[in-house]
Amino acid sequence: MNQEQVEKSKSVLGEDTVKMLLQVHEDAIWILGNLGIGCNNLEILKQFQILEEDNQAIVYENRIYIMPDLAERCLKTVPGIAEFFAPRNSFFIGGTAPYIYDDAAGEGGLSPSLGHMIRIAKTAEKSKVIAGMGKGVKLKNEILQMNIMAEYCGKPLYFNVNSDAAIENAKAIYAKRKNIMAMFNLTRSPLQVNENVSEYFVKAVKAGLPVFISAMPLAGVSAPYCYNGVLAMTHAEVLFGICTAQLLHPGITCIHAGYPTIADPRLDYHPNFGLISHNLANILMAHLNLMLDIPTCQSAGMTHEAKLTERSMADTRMGHALCLKYGFHIMRHSFGFLRYLTDFSFAKLDTDISIAETVTPADAPEVEMPVYDERGMASVRQTGANMYKEDSLTTVNLGKIFVS
Repeated sequence: MNQEQVEKSKSVLGEDTVKMLLQVHEDAIWILGNLGIGCNNLEILKQFQILEEDNQAIVYENRIYIMPDLAERCLKTVPGIAEFFAPRNSFFIGGTAPYIYDDAAGEGGLSPSLGHMIRIAKTAEKSKVIAGMGKGVKLKNEILQMNIMAEYCGKPLYFNVNSDAAIENAKAIYAKRKNIMAMFNLTRSPLQVNENVSEYFVKAVKAGLPVFISAMPLAGVSAPYCYNGVLAMTHAEVLFGICTAQLLHPGITCIHAGYPTIADPRLDYHPNFGLISHNLANILMAHLNLMLDIPTCQSAGMTHEAKLTERSMADTRMGHALCLKYGFHIMRHSFGFLRYLTDFSFAKLDTDISIAETVTPADAPEVEMPVYDERGMASVRQTGANMYKEDSLTTVNLGKIFVS
């Protein structure tokens, strides 16, 4: 634990909220040791089976249970933030929209082209407020997309590597420049390894590529409906990835890219990325990782609007201002995205850049900092690795938190 950062976090978040975050870490370790992570990848299972003799892990019926000592030991071998190539308070273009929004016609659903990708990469390189980028949009050829990003943007990059050819291409890029990250959604919520990508995660780690470990538990669906509950589930899933990476390749760079997300009952329990509370939850996730001295990338500055509107601009300003007020390491999804990260709008990209150039911490709304809710872990113990939509905490908290 970085004690200097603990004191900094207390000064901006308040002592009770920092106390909540420290308990979130303990809760996540409890989840790993008592609920475990379902896994069918033989290579990953083997890493933990080796440790059963020393009581550091248990593998039972293809479920991995990580003991606290092992989790803490693995965290100690992760290179810290000072050794990382992206500075604090960095906003990234991130995410992977399947479509382009046609701003002139006022409709989405256009297929992204090579030209769109080049434009995004050039914009990221040129803009002083954009510190790095993910893909932004999805091209069918992931290797071509990686190469475009590397050619047109010299800033830190992250991209998915979902094939042997992509692994080899990422290794070739990494040999020339070290500021890249291989992104993996290693888990699918709640608490299950995503077998579609686990093979390539293992290969990327063995190759020494920095791994960007994402997880997106949804409060009220796959996680408890309170701040500390969804933070703990998010943290547990990413910690599993970090532990796996450190066992496969001790000392490898890991980026905690878990972003707690909130189901909105007004939207039939779909995520609402425009909530103040979405930004706040991700800022809190960032602070926990800053205190643990782990490179960290969350999600902020988005909107629930389906096109560029006054509300979408207000959402961008609100998200950026909150991040600047409280501090963070890296935030993604901060430029160009519309509702559900489905469409990427170039008009919104340009507008978001203009907002980021002028926004200040003084533009942030007042927020009530959350404190620890014991019912969050009570829900975890009761519901476990099942769905939380009918959980008693979800029903009792509807309309009381995550509402603005």
